[in-house]
Amino acid sequence: MRTDRIFSRLEQEPHRPCGPFPRMSRVRLGLFSVTVALYLAIVVAVLGTTWLVQLDWQVMLFRPYKQWPAVHGFLDAFVVLGQRGPTAVLVAAWLGWRSWRQRTLRPLLALGFALLTLNASVGAVKIGLGRLGPHYATEIGSAELWSGGDIFPSGHTANAVVTWGILAYLATTPRARRWLSVIGAVFALGVGATTVYLGTHWVSDVLLGWAAGLLILLGLPWGEPAIARVEAFLLALRDRFMTAGAPVSSSSPSPAGQPVSTRKLVGSRVPAQEPGNGARTALPRTADEAHAPASRY
Repeated sequence: MRTDRIFSRLEQEPHRPCGPFPRMSRVRLGLFSVTVALYLAIVVAVLGTTWLVQLDWQVMLFRPYKQWPAVHGFLDAFVVLGQRGPTAVLVAAWLGWRSWRQRTLRPLLALGFALLTLNASVGAVKIGLGRLGPHYATEIGSAELWSGGDIFPSGHTANAVVTWGILAYLATTPRARRWLSVIGAVFALGVGATTVYLGTHWVSDVLLGWAAGLLILLGLPWGEPAIARVEAFLLALRDRFMTAGAPVSSSSPSPAGQPVSTRKLVGSRVPAQEPGNGARTALPRTADEAHAPASRY
């Protein structure tokens, strides 16, 4: 099958879609709860310097980038798919086109809400734990926490989960949702594994990054009311601006729908008809003629 046919069918969305939008169903809530438990378990395992930290060191000392140097160049470019700037611009461009086509701001607002929540949550954990990366580790077997680093969880991995996963979240056709879910999962898993290969992240960093990004996607339905309110406010603001800038006509029709003369008529009346003389009609006088002195001749 040709690739252009595949991508042409990814988004067969109606004009001005009106839902239904994703809801916080029992299945989604269950997945969210499991992911929260997994998130906390990873953090506790790193804090306690358990077997997970030992696995981190084993993989780091194995140095995958030296074991398979042939793919280093490709993976060094592939990891950009998890970098915040390029991916945000690329996905925003696609969602911006969808917003224009569907006459709705929801796709762009959902992306902005997801990235804002992701950066706030991941950034807080990064700064709070202060973990150093593999290239800056100082003591073998140590978790390298509270050392001024910002590596835990992996921002590349979490960003790849959200930016590519939100395309599937916003899809309204089952076919598009399936395709975009597969593509998003491949990118997210690939970016996380690539950071371990390059030695820029520990294995536990990537695991927590996957969990952090998945929590944002699963919890997005809770943000839908706020997204709807912001969209309504922005659209009302746009309509108000367009109405204020529209030209206003200086002439207004009379109540009867007929034009009104600019010169006021006074003293106009129609005399009754006299027998045998036909209709005799007095012409209306203007205001100037009404106040003019009567002629003596």
